[in-house]
Amino acid sequence: MKILVINTGSSSIKYQLFDMEHEKALAIGIAEKIGEVTGRLTHKVPVDDGMPRKRVMDGPIKDHREGMNRISALLVDQVLGVIRDKSEIAAVGHRVVHGGEAFQAPTIINEAVIAEIKKNTPLAPLHNPPNLVGIEVARAIFPGIPQVAVFDTAFHHTMPRHAYLYALPYDLYQKEGVRRYGFHGTSHAYVSERAAEHLGKGLDSLNMITIHLGNGASIAAIEKGRCIDTSMGMTPLEGLVMGTRAGDLDPALPFFLSRHLKMNLDQIDGLLNKQSGLKGICGTNDMREVLERRKSGDDRAEAALDIYTYRIKKYIGAYIAVLGIVDAIVFTGGIGENAPIVRELSCHGLTGFGISIDREKNNAVSYDIREISAADSNIKVLVVPTNEELKIAQETKKVVTF
Repeated sequence: MKILVINTGSSSIKYQLFDMEHEKALAIGIAEKIGEVTGRLTHKVPVDDGMPRKRVMDGPIKDHREGMNRISALLVDQVLGVIRDKSEIAAVGHRVVHGGEAFQAPTIINEAVIAEIKKNTPLAPLHNPPNLVGIEVARAIFPGIPQVAVFDTAFHHTMPRHAYLYALPYDLYQKEGVRRYGFHGTSHAYVSERAAEHLGKGLDSLNMITIHLGNGASIAAIEKGRCIDTSMGMTPLEGLVMGTRAGDLDPALPFFLSRHLKMNLDQIDGLLNKQSGLKGICGTNDMREVLERRKSGDDRAEAALDIYTYRIKKYIGAYIAVLGIVDAIVFTGGIGENAPIVRELSCHGLTGFGISIDREKNNAVSYDIREISAADSNIKVLVVPTNEELKIAQETKKVVTF
């Protein structure tokens, strides 16, 4: 069975085609700068031994339909194609960021599902509309092939009421859906499963704290395979410090910005989502640059790293309290997998909780799942590379073969 996974942004389409018999990516690519003067389509075919075969095509991509048509053509291309005909694709799995309360599991896409995703647009105005564009285009280009929506929020629907409700008038929850939803669900689900496999135990016997650190960042408390709390809220703004997002802050701050600095709602929204986080503190949202500048004695970069890791540490402590017993802490995402100093500082001083990192293991370069905890650490600390696209393909397969 071959499954195409699509992640559509406002000006991009990321895609992977999987052979699900071996859970192997046959093709990986991205169409970028769709609708702009300059565009780029990058298509890669992984090779077992050696560098992947690759084609980069520069030039305007008028819209998402044109982008998807080009991707479809590349998949059957005589040189870099991996299938003979697009009819070999058994299903298309779509990443959809916000499923609201309506979707607690992956689901086959039909008109009713599309209507419900549209209803959730106010909860994710930057994400759901482009996700819907991807669905519309894929349904047109791959007619008759099952399309499946896999929601970032679905994994977190096991949170108890006391974790997902805000202390606001209850009508706001009942009528407007104001509550904590959480995001990065496919990543948290995937790495928790992989961690359990690595530890040789059933997922339903383990308590874990999973930490997804990329430009967006979130942390989840997982009790016996079920999420019971997570840092992101109704939107992806809440929680940890991120690349350009502020994370947790005083709820009265927007009023101060409005009244004192005369900022309007759009300006405040842009400030908190696009100009804050690491970028707000030291001018860049790239953790690699933050770390390089810190090495050279940049005080603002030092502050950015300290604030970033301090917030992670606070959440680790909170989720230890929530879970009671913790078997493993899992780092993942681009920063979580590749920045040893972030992992070290996030766990520094937590020996009282039974958490201790082995510096040599932590600093060793590896791209595989690995333990970085010290021999005397009561709680295992793992680095688990995430694969959200594979998880979407796995969930899609479950739905279409049910």
